This record gives sequence, C-alpha cells and structure tokens, in this order.
Amino acid sequence: MSGGSQQFPHADEVRRLALKHALLNALRYGRAKEGPVISKVLGERPDLRPFARDVVAVVREVVAMVNSMSREEMRSKAEELGLAEERRTVERRRELPPLPNVDKWGYVKTRFAPNPDFLIHLGNARPALLSHIYARMYKGGFVLRFEDTDPRIKTPIPEAYQRIREDLRWLGISWDEEYVQSMRMELYYDVARKLIEKGGAYVDLCTAEEFRKFRSERRACPHRDRPIEEQLELWDKMIEGHFGEGEAVLRIKTDLAHPDPSVIDWVAFRVIDTDKHPHPVTGSRYVVWPTYNFAAAVDDHFMGITHILRGREHAVNTVKQSFIYMYMGWRYPEVVNLGRVNLEGFILSKSRIKELLTKYPGRFLGLDDPRFGTIASLRRRGILPDTIREVILELGVKSSDATVSWDNVAAVNRRIADSRSKRLMFVKEPLEVCIEGIELPFKVSIPYHPSADLGERSYVMTNGCVYVEKRDFENNKGQVVRLMSFINVRFEERSGRAVAKLVGYTVDEARRYGAPIIHWVPKEHSVRARLYVVEGLRLRRVVGMAESSVKELNSGEIIQLVRLGFARVERTKPVPLLIYAHP
Repeated sequence: MSGGSQQFPHADEVRRLALKHALLNALRYGRAKEGPVISKVLGERPDLRPFARDVVAVVREVVAMVNSMSREEMRSKAEELGLAEERRTVERRRELPPLPNVDKWGYVKTRFAPNPDFLIHLGNARPALLSHIYARMYKGGFVLRFEDTDPRIKTPIPEAYQRIREDLRWLGISWDEEYVQSMRMELYYDVARKLIEKGGAYVDLCTAEEFRKFRSERRACPHRDRPIEEQLELWDKMIEGHFGEGEAVLRIKTDLAHPDPSVIDWVAFRVIDTDKHPHPVTGSRYVVWPTYNFAAAVDDHFMGITHILRGREHAVNTVKQSFIYMYMGWRYPEVVNLGRVNLEGFILSKSRIKELLTKYPGRFLGLDDPRFGTIASLRRRGILPDTIREVILELGVKSSDATVSWDNVAAVNRRIADSRSKRLMFVKEPLEVCIEGIELPFKVSIPYHPSADLGERSYVMTNGCVYVEKRDFENNKGQVVRLMSFINVRFEERSGRAVAKLVGYTVDEARRYGAPIIHWVPKEHSVRARLYVVEGLRLRRVVGMAESSVKELNSGEIIQLVRLGFARVERTKPVPLLIYAHP
C-alpha cells in the first residue's frame, strides 16, 4: 500500500467522489465533515477499502478545500459538477403529510394555545409552526389563544402575553383571531350550567382524600346523583364565593370503571382565592376557574377548530374532553399527536428556568438569557427564525420524541447566516505589534464578505500598529504570516517588543511563503469589546479588541467573527457587547 495520496493510483477518482460528497455535505450542514464523506466514498467504491489510509488522506484534503469556500462558491461548484438536482434535493425542505379528514370538515382551522406563565421554547415552537403552516397550506384560519385560567399554580406573567406575540411574529407566524381565556369566563360558566342541566356535571363537596377513596373503589361519590336543581344551586353558590379553596369542585361525569383513574369524573372547575392570587388580567373578579381541559374543550368548539396539533402527552386529555363533546352533541376536532422536543445541552423546562431565576438572582440576563432554550433566548443567542423553521420541518409530524443536537442547529444556522452576515475581526488576548517598512499613511479597504455584496469598511493607518492574538504571534515567531486582506509580514521580537517586518502585499506572495492567514485589528481604529460565550450554564466573558466599525452595526445584527464564528450584536454602546452563537 502506498504511503501517501500523491502515489495513490486511485487518487483522482477518490478526489472526484470526495468533492461531490463534501459539497453536498457542506450544503446541507454548513460545513463538510470527513467521516460522512469517507463513508460515502467507500460506499460507492468498496473496492478501495484496502486503501483506506490513502482514501482518508485525499478526503481530508478535499474537505478542507470545500470548507474554505463561500456558500456561493459551493453552489457554483455543485452546478459545475452537474449536482444541481442532488443539491436541490439536499436543500429542499421536507413536505408535510396531509391533515386527516379535511374533506369531512370542508375547511381547516388550527390554533396555538400557549400558557403565558413564561416564554415559549423550542418544544412549543413545533406545534405553533406546524399549525400555522397547515392553516396556510389549506388556506384556512389560524387562532392564537392564551390559556391563562390558573392564577394560583401556573400564574400568568403580565409581560409574557406580549413577549409570546413577539416570538411568534419573529418566527413568521401571523394569526387571524386572538383570544384570552380569562376574558371568556362567562362563556365557560354558561356551558357548565348547560352540562349540569344535561346531567353531565355535578358539584362535589367531598375532600380530595375522600374522592380518591371512592375513585379507587370505582364508586360514585355521594354528591354525584343529587337532583339537578340542587346541583344548580350549589353551582350558583360556588360562583358567588360561598366556598373556599378545596371545599367544592365541579366534575364532569365519566365512566366510573374507566381504566385510567385520572379520567374518572375529572375536575372541570375549582375555587381559587384570587384575593391571595389575583389574576393579572381580571384581578379578583372571579373565584371559580375552569381547568385546562374544560376551557380548551369549550374553546376548540366555539372557535371552530378542526385540527389540533399538540404533544403526545395530551392524549389522555382528548379522552377527558370527549365527554363534554358527547354531552353537548359537538363534533370533536381531529387530533395530531406530536412527540416532545429536547434541545441538547439546553434547558427547556419552564419550571426549571423559573427555579434558576429565583434561586440565583443576578446570575442570569433575564427571561431570555442565552443559556436557556426559549425562542427569545435562541434569538438572543444569534439563531435565525429560518433556522428554527427548518429544524422543525425536518422533525416533521411525528409522535415520537426527538432530541435536536446543537451541532445540527448550528449547521443549519451557519448555512443560512453565511451569506447574510458581515465579517469582522475580534482579537482575544490582544498583543500590540508595530509594522516596520510600511509606508504611512496607508489606507486599507476590507469587504464585509468575500462574495456577498455587503459593503466594505476602510481604515487609514497612520501609526502602523495592529493588535493580533498573542498565541498567533508566539506560534509564528520568525515566520511570515498574512494579515487578512492587508499585507504579509514576518513576526520578530526585538528587545522584548513584538514587531512585524513587511515582506509583501499580495496573496500570491503569501502562498509562496506558505504563510498562514491571521486576523488583526488596527490599533487606531479599534474598540474594546466584550464577547459572551455560553458554556452550559456558565457564561464566559471574553474581553478583546474589535474593529471600530463594530459600532456602526445594529443591535440584534448577526455577524461572523473571523476565525471565531457567528455572534449577535447585543449592543454597540458604551462598550460593544457580542453574544457568541456557534463556530
């Protein structure tokens, strides 16, 4: 077996296959990876397995070359190689399956119903996006409904209503109707009275412990079969505030022999002391509040919802709510169960995030801290809405749980952001290096992107000093390097001072020297800047020097820091603050 790719007799064929698969891999994930490309090459040419070491050497070389291309160069090369259709297949978003029984309804109307007790996260974005896409696909309606009928346990946060609206708009979701459940209490009361009159609901005065005993024995509690007139009187007393918390509930009559105890005569309304737990919308006006299952069931009917896309964990709620529909003679919507979504390395649990914010005040940067998995947090981290949409569509409509890797999110975001993002230089651990032999003043103009038309910035240098990373200087002392988009210099140390001797101007000269390309910042056109880097629940703060043009950017803009990765501009004044997204 040959010792290197230059003598490898199949090198040209492997290079051709590697280029094809590296391009497709990079177009799909943002950067090509050696492992998948090697697998594809050997999959097409299994006869080359005895030459695996040589194959790996060629693939490594090709992958490095592909990853040095811009997005546009990758697409152009793919077209040149006749990979246009394969490229489109790789980049085409997955189509959604049709909704069930659309013809029986004659129209489609979906809804997204968040609880405003916190901000929505990636798991919530799945039903929100899919419901919206389906509504538009069928030219139907889409409803936003705030489910805020638990002022004691899942207390609504006043700012969450607007923050959720902002998150949805950012994701490209618009809605045709909006409702707030706490403002629909009279409707719920009216339906509850009708259910009592139909013999489908009753007021239970048992303690919770007493009811659990009856339920475990599959026996009716003593209040279940009281005359309807008495039930209506007790219901009126509940609404008028005659009962305290835990003293009375309204239950839906179900099957006492049902195998799932939670279904048996489930609670539709309970008493909540809103003097102690005032609701942010209605204050203490109401003391009897519907449970999730009652309010959601009633609203889905009156809002004309035809299809519900929600988490698989709600399957038992479908069973519970169907009893209301049976008593009222309503038709239950079609249900599409979705699996849970986890984001690897991030906290999505609302309760866990609330616990952290309460336990460690001052440690986090608010509800949208970039260490969380909320939509607002991902946005603050530098993730684009198109990225989240693509990730959700890739998951599709499945009932199985899914864990989304951060690497995959970063790959998609990198691919989408690449051609949109200005590239700037930020130097960590800056070392001042003065250039010898350069004629001053010297004007340098650097495009913000090598291929996309994003403009440029120009600097007039009068003192010839720049900042480079200390490790770049130490690793290349005595060697020629290219200061990106500027000049070629040899790093030297004299009398303890770092200097750089001019050796040339062109990229071709740099190639002849084999000079590595490093980033830099002109000293007289620099600003001190901070970069926040998320590491689990730790937020590492990096201080460095950035180009002064960073102050001309807009807050919220996504940029690419040369040799570091993508970041979001949190603010530009007084000290620029950037939040690191990913490589």
